[in-house]
Amino acid sequence: MLGGESFVALAEGLQNALWALGGVPREHRSDSLSAAFRNLARDAREDLTQRYDALMKHYGMTATRNNAGIAHENGSIESAHGHLKQALEDALLLRGTRDFADLDAYRAFVDMVVGRRNAHCVKRITIEKEMLAPLPKKRTNDFEEKVIRVTSSGGFILRRVFYTVPSKLIGHRLRVRIFDDRLECVLGTTMVAIQRRGRPVSESQGGHVVDYRHVIHALRRKPMALANLVYRDQLFPRSAYRRAFETLQDRYDERHACKVTVELLALAHERACEAELAEAIAADLDAGRLPDLAALRLRFRPEQASVPDVAVELASLAVYDELACLGFAPMPPNTGDAA
Repeated sequence: MLGGESFVALAEGLQNALWALGGVPREHRSDSLSAAFRNLARDAREDLTQRYDALMKHYGMTATRNNAGIAHENGSIESAHGHLKQALEDALLLRGTRDFADLDAYRAFVDMVVGRRNAHCVKRITIEKEMLAPLPKKRTNDFEEKVIRVTSSGGFILRRVFYTVPSKLIGHRLRVRIFDDRLECVLGTTMVAIQRRGRPVSESQGGHVVDYRHVIHALRRKPMALANLVYRDQLFPRSAYRRAFETLQDRYDERHACKVTVELLALAHERACEAELAEAIAADLDAGRLPDLAALRLRFRPEQASVPDVAVELASLAVYDELACLGFAPMPPNTGDAA
């Protein structure tokens, strides 16, 4: 769960567990949920309570919770959590690194560890599954929804985080589905964008989720805007592009640094070579050279594919006479009822 104790995180995690288990228990036991309710206004608390009640009703479960201040009531669960955390720590030590390519890779790693531990409980789970109620026909909503207008800056602000979207959506009102880890932007009935969910940096500073492909066309018209962009650090898709900008700033004036960096980003977008271009830039910088924009454009240019010469041979009209002789002539029109 990326956003702490929230209804969205609870609904998604609980439903994932129920559908993986293949059945529904009679009760759902939680703690007092004080962290989820803390600092919420009265209307927000009532809304959260109503959504939780609707989730329980959808699955036919009875909601129960621990008594506040009696910690031992949930001891068996907390103990299992502790053992799982230790198992993850041991697996990370054996893996030799805590770095993962992305969030999906980390989740796959956690699923592997959990699956390995659950394999020891298969017999007990099989016995208890006979007492579970059947799953409903489908899941219920595990997201919140807001209607947001895309501003002239090519993005929108949601919960103190600025998100960019394709410029063609400027001025449109989007229905944004807020999941624990992502936002799904819907225009009418069409999914038009999926963004990872961002978080504010602090109580006083918001956050940014920026895709350079959404703003690169505007930057090419005004490359100097790169120098003072508040989300410039989030704009670079890989560290090599940031290194290139910083090195160009050190050796040339700011105007030249901005123009070359914007053109590198544009090249990555237009030729769909973001990763390969980053490797080439990093190799140049490691060798003490600046990226040669002309050489990189030539290197990543589209392949010159020759247009095939297609020869079309027309059939002779005599072929149709031959077909008629073989009995493929068109049927005469029907002039009356059959005898």
